[in-house]
Amino acid sequence: MPDHRKLGRELGLFDTDPLIGAGLPYWLPDGAIVRHALEEYIRDAERRAGYRHVYSPVLGKRELYEISGHWSHYQEDMFPPMNLGGEQVVLRPSLCPHHALIYRSRAHSYRELPLRIAELGGMYRAEPSGVLGGLTRVRAIQLNDAHIFCTPDQVAGEAQAALQLIREAYRALGIHPARYRLSLPGAGGKYVADPSLWQRAAALLAEVLDRSGQEYEAVEGEAAFYGPKIDVQVADSAGRETTLSTVQIDFHQPEQFDLHYVGKDAAKHRPVMVHRSIIGSVERAVAHLIEQHGGAFPGWLAPTQLVLLPIAEAQVPQAEQLVRQSSELGLRAEIAGPEHGSLGARIRAARLVPYQAVIGAKEAEHDQVALRLRDGNRIDARPATEVLARIDALVKARSTALWD
Repeated sequence: MPDHRKLGRELGLFDTDPLIGAGLPYWLPDGAIVRHALEEYIRDAERRAGYRHVYSPVLGKRELYEISGHWSHYQEDMFPPMNLGGEQVVLRPSLCPHHALIYRSRAHSYRELPLRIAELGGMYRAEPSGVLGGLTRVRAIQLNDAHIFCTPDQVAGEAQAALQLIREAYRALGIHPARYRLSLPGAGGKYVADPSLWQRAAALLAEVLDRSGQEYEAVEGEAAFYGPKIDVQVADSAGRETTLSTVQIDFHQPEQFDLHYVGKDAAKHRPVMVHRSIIGSVERAVAHLIEQHGGAFPGWLAPTQLVLLPIAEAQVPQAEQLVRQSSELGLRAEIAGPEHGSLGARIRAARLVPYQAVIGAKEAEHDQVALRLRDGNRIDARPATEVLARIDALVKARSTALWD
């Protein structure tokens, strides 16, 4: 498995600069394409699953994180507060306090629940310089986050559905998890002190894993400060494990923010908060995808999906026309003309592109292309419109297959 830090730079996906700072990579055009495609995929999957998307500020008053518990339990991982107009504001280390306030801003009935709030939002962690590396450990994070506010009897079903979303995303992305972990509290004062809530949340998550038939390991000392988690672990090129996706049950923050819904009995009741992230941070997800696929991304994620290879200058106009048709379909296509070397050299240079369409004199005359797939398979000359339609269908379906 290649190292994403080296391959990602070689492929022109991301880079860093000391004037920007450690742990703060920037995205180059091809990397931005991958990131955008990934973000669009997850937004669409969440929308179909009943989530409603929001935007919230990356700053919050210190008081917000004192209420949530981050200030007392997580302060060492937060950036120092900034003095602003007599107040202290903080770069947020997570999105959950903002989403709790969004929930609290309106009255809710039990009929509205579960309420699923999702956001691809920025958050910031004061990671020590010694642990930073590539896209895996960064200080500015774009997180695929969501919080489900539900009744107690809805918790297990919502956590189960979140776990299923994770599995579906992994199939579409070609990700193979290393293991599933039930992350429990350990010794020390970094956890909220309420044993009954911890036991209740841990039992619910264990039930979800058992019902799904998923093997898992229970590990102490890896929980969030407010509750236990299901963590989906992936391994990098060196065999090191990191958490990519997570499902968490939280009884603590609804209490801290005094959240309510009105039940069937017309009385106020406390909702439960389910935290879940399907692909984790965009940065870590792309790092893993680079290593998992060696830069040969699934067709729908690839920066360039189709390369047109005219054999001679006479076929360049035909290639240009096909690029225009591809763009109209939403496909990302480029031309590698004869000026870039022999046909063999151009094919080798485009080895990571899912589809390579060769256009010779015969193909140009009949408005056809001879298709070469990245996996080495070849498709005999076919009408160009038929080939583009097939590629477009596979891309729109976010298929991991190159042809079917």
